[in-house]
Amino acid sequence: MRPLVALACGTLFGAGLTYAGMTDPARVLGFLDVMGNWDPALAVVMVGALLVSLPAFQWARRHPRPLLDTQFFLPERFRVDADLMLGAALFGLGWGIAGLCPGPALAGLASGMPEVLLFVAAMATGMSVRSWRVRQRARAGEFECKS
Repeated sequence: MRPLVALACGTLFGAGLTYAGMTDPARVLGFLDVMGNWDPALAVVMVGALLVSLPAFQWARRHPRPLLDTQFFLPERFRVDADLMLGAALFGLGWGIAGLCPGPALAGLASGMPEVLLFVAAMATGMSVRSWRVRQRARAGEFECKS
């Protein structure tokens, strides 16, 4: 059941991104062009996401477990460290250069656009390198591996 629910949620998320035009890198880059021809569409999508997610998080805080699982999977680390800052900077750079971030890129795979395919391949490579680095550091005893 869990994989079907995940598939349904992912499909709904991807459909929403596609419908809102967020799988179009030009649209996202238009949002980032605050000094030129600024496109506020992404801001509207973000506000819509907040209007849905904030009540959902409030509901989650009042319940011991989700409706369709045994526990909530919330972040375990809250510390701002060098890894977080470097990751955020790389994410922002990639977003600003390509006009894509992971969700819209995965939803945009169906377009078959070579830029999107290349972005997802680069993203998967970066995620793999990060995962490998975390395992190496955990073996060296630098920190506990949570991934």
